[in-house]
Amino acid sequence: MATENKNKYISVSYKLYTSGSDEKPELIEETVEGEPFIFVSALGMTLDAFEAQIVPLQVGDKFDFTLNPNDAYGEYEASGKQSLPRKVFEINGKLDSRFIYEGAVVPLASPDGARFNGTIVEIGEENITVDLNHPLAGKSLNFVGEVLESREATNDEVRDALNQITGCGGGCGGCSGGDCNSCNSDCGGCK
Repeated sequence: MATENKNKYISVSYKLYTSGSDEKPELIEETVEGEPFIFVSALGMTLDAFEAQIVPLQVGDKFDFTLNPNDAYGEYEASGKQSLPRKVFEINGKLDSRFIYEGAVVPLASPDGARFNGTIVEIGEENITVDLNHPLAGKSLNFVGEVLESREATNDEVRDALNQITGCGGGCGGCSGGDCNSCNSDCGGCK
């Protein structure tokens, strides 16, 4: 008996408005004509609450819904601001001002190798303050748009989406049980 593929290939155009508890709505993101937002459902590519609203819709359906912070990127946590030694960001004793400046989003790693992003809040003589909260933490997200395509995803589309998620550029033959060393790629998605 064949199993049903629950992954859908979905394409939407939308505008994303955001606001905090004391802010008025602000347009922060918008797809442009000919470049919709595309995702494959049930793979964790989007916010769960966003996907729950979009997946049941059909081609041509319009949507206008708001996700509260708990359904989006969580509440803003003051403890998310961390002061790190300036030397962590220096190369040969200097900061590269092209990448390290107030407001820059920088990739970081924990001692155990977990990767995440932080936003530089303040650059001091000894330390740099980094905000580890998601930039949209504490904000409500209002999505207004239209479903352009919604259909069962092909196996190739699911594989490509998984490669995108794991960071493998596809150079590992799809990373489906492959070995990154066999393709001389350090994608990290084959482990």
